[in-house]
Amino acid sequence: MLHHRQQFSDTGDLHPIDLVETVAESQDWDFDRVGEDQIAMVVEGQWRSYSVTLAWSPTDETLRLICCFEMEPPETSLPRLYEVLNLANDECWAGSFTYWAGQKMMVYRYGLVLAGGVCAQTEQINQMVAEAILAGERYYPAFQLVCWGGRAPEVAMQIAMAEAYGHA
Repeated sequence: MLHHRQQFSDTGDLHPIDLVETVAESQDWDFDRVGEDQIAMVVEGQWRSYSVTLAWSPTDETLRLICCFEMEPPETSLPRLYEVLNLANDECWAGSFTYWAGQKMMVYRYGLVLAGGVCAQTEQINQMVAEAILAGERYYPAFQLVCWGGRAPEVAMQIAMAEAYGHA
């Protein structure tokens, strides 16, 4: 899924999205430079493809990552889904999940603050994207189990964790 073919140690004063584009090219990710401050890409995981968007906000000097996939759970499962999201978020220290019901999207969000003119590094970009994909892969089974399998959130988390460790 993620591999290092080339290391970029001297990033200089690259615009954060220019750096993300360089990383995406080195990883052979399918990407689209949406604008000067935004890039969108698709990264393949074991369970599904993830849409990953990184956007630079010069106002608050934050590189924002949104990693999402479509999900349309039955209305009756939403309370269990929100409960399992809370359990998953308790285990995610860098980012967090949210469900955008209007767009029918499961979303993992992360913000890298680069205040004071700090430049992002290649390793940070790789880590941001890798963590987002790994979080999706790790918790996707739990989301499925509570929405379509009727499992209790705690049980779904135990099953998903056991499965994640089984694949490691």
